[in-house]
Amino acid sequence: MALTGLFLAALLAATLIPAQSEAVLAGLILQGAHPLWLLLTVATCGNVLGSVLNWVLGRFCAAHAGARWFPVAPARLDQAAKWYARWGQWSLLGAWLPIIGDPLTLAAGLLRTPFWRFLALVTLAKGGRYLVLALALTDLR
Repeated sequence: MALTGLFLAALLAATLIPAQSEAVLAGLILQGAHPLWLLLTVATCGNVLGSVLNWVLGRFCAAHAGARWFPVAPARLDQAAKWYARWGQWSLLGAWLPIIGDPLTLAAGLLRTPFWRFLALVTLAKGGRYLVLALALTDLR
């Protein structure tokens, strides 16, 4: 049940829905009931899947970007698109960043970043963030 909760928290945190996966991961690491590699894998998979949902939304719903129901405000999407235009696909290494990271993954879909390149960069960024958190916490124990 804990691993399912971690996966869902990580997935939601990567979508445009506000959620906090780091706290869930930190709690489970400190609890010590699961192998660290398993926790990192579950969190990374959930977080990357959430970013893939953003990419799909951007890729296939681009025509609706100004609609009222669209989950990203035009100002945030414009900010992410400018960041993406300036730094290109490498900006996806910032997909873990608060506020700008999720719109970046949506902008990558809007700008038709090839899926496999998107997946590699986002996995590296998000997995790296969880690894740094895990290393910091294991030093505390």
